[in-house]
Amino acid sequence: MIDRARLTPDREALLLLPDSDESGRPASVSYRALDASARELAGWLQVRGSAGERVMLLHDSRHQFAVSFLACLYAGAIAVPVPPSGGRSHHEERVAGILKESGPCAVLTDAALAPAISRILAGRGHGQIPCLAADAVPQHAEWKLPELDRDSVAYLQYTSGSTGSPRGVVVTHGNLLANQEALGRMLGAGPGARIGGWLPLHHDMGLVGQLLHPLWLGGTSVMITPEAFVKRPVRWLEAISRYGIEVSGAPDFAYGLCVRRITDEQLEGIDLSGWRIAVSGGEPVLAQTRRAFTARFAAAGLRPEAMRSAYGLAEATLLVAGGPADGEPVTVDADALEQRRMKAPRPGKPVRTLMSSGTPDSATEVLIVDPETLELLPDGEVGEIWVSGPAVGQGYWRDRTATTERFGVAVDGMGGQLRTGDLGVLHEGDLYVTGRLKDMIVVAGRNLYPQDLEHTVQRISALFGTGTAFSVPGERERERVVLVQELRTHKRYALDLEAVAEGIRRCLAEEYDIAVGGVLLVRPGTVRRTTSGKVERTAMRRLFLTGGIRPLYQHLDNELRAPAGPSR
Repeated sequence: MIDRARLTPDREALLLLPDSDESGRPASVSYRALDASARELAGWLQVRGSAGERVMLLHDSRHQFAVSFLACLYAGAIAVPVPPSGGRSHHEERVAGILKESGPCAVLTDAALAPAISRILAGRGHGQIPCLAADAVPQHAEWKLPELDRDSVAYLQYTSGSTGSPRGVVVTHGNLLANQEALGRMLGAGPGARIGGWLPLHHDMGLVGQLLHPLWLGGTSVMITPEAFVKRPVRWLEAISRYGIEVSGAPDFAYGLCVRRITDEQLEGIDLSGWRIAVSGGEPVLAQTRRAFTARFAAAGLRPEAMRSAYGLAEATLLVAGGPADGEPVTVDADALEQRRMKAPRPGKPVRTLMSSGTPDSATEVLIVDPETLELLPDGEVGEIWVSGPAVGQGYWRDRTATTERFGVAVDGMGGQLRTGDLGVLHEGDLYVTGRLKDMIVVAGRNLYPQDLEHTVQRISALFGTGTAFSVPGERERERVVLVQELRTHKRYALDLEAVAEGIRRCLAEEYDIAVGGVLLVRPGTVRRTTSGKVERTAMRRLFLTGGIRPLYQHLDNELRAPAGPSR
């Protein structure tokens, strides 16, 4: 960043787009201006003795987040990016948990957020931690370049918490540089490239892929807010078309949202022919979503070869695999997949379609390991994905037990492996992610992937929003399947909700030969997602067991009535 500011000071570093065409012009920030702001804040942090200490970042402003994050790197401090609470209680609990675990010496935020963040700090017993408006910090002593090396900690990336409590991944400067090099090999962008999108900057895909990578290249990070995208998904495609974004990405659900909500009228005048790489990552990539998106926006110039699936995780800084995948999605025998084997379909038998996440990066080794026996598995067999390479983080902050369990483990004489907790299979050089180990539903000795059940239910009705499937204990220690499904309609009294629930149970019985123990129809927004869009199945299971879900209607077997309450 310092070299970019010296060599190309007037080039755009950031292009910040307004939430709507009526709300003003884009704000452009040059490398000179961004570097100067980061130096000023870094000097202030150094005076306060922040070198080697954690500094929490809670920003709505994309510009100020970029300044604060770079200032931490400049000062030798350890940045801790965290989402603003957003007014939701479980988000505030997440912030409070990260605050307690990371023990920051200061909290940097926007002037508009400072009063609310100060109240959270005081209310959680951390009133002694200074909460500072980073955009109003007075000038201090001149900044000095800190003595850092590749082993110096750059930031703590807190995981999305999709399967448990969020943990802070320790990312060093060396990890970050290695992953930037991997992204460079995957994306092939050069100086001056425009890369960006709407992803939250406190999340690894937004931070590493859409903010830091263009800055590392000497390009421009073009950003819209997540709120602008959710309210009007066409804003994403408008930005790609109007501002020449050549690389942009998002989780699978975002591509599906565009297909459902962007109208022909909105699409007029949009040109996607310059969208060189459209990355889908952050959650399982669905073949039907990719086909639908490609077909829907082909008329706007989107090229099928632009679509690129990727796999990564915070524990590996970001990218693990994402190289070009050969061929179409693979159709496999569903029964064999339940037994963790990848086999060709049999005539008349159920099938599943798997989407490749591309080839692993050349500097990263990917192994498939039996999660129970810890034996290395051959190609074509499903197991836990293990990863090693220079971008793998150093462990979890202040959590030795979890670090020992996940980082630096060995298999077949090969040490230094990261256990990802994801299930996958290698086939002809490509990585296929099949699910999450902790989310696996085991019923009558069968291994069922919850996303398969969820996607099957999605096909029943256009009124269905996000859904989640999980298992809960029933009588005689039998696991029972529960499906929580959002309804995208406010006209619930015109629907026969009992018939809708019965349709879900019948569909899953016919498709998977299982008896569903519970179906809960709920309002939009009930199913919890992480900041990257992943369904929080563990959290939803916990809410079900504690009676924390308020359904519009529910059908529960007798043995499941006690935890979730009476049927409505």
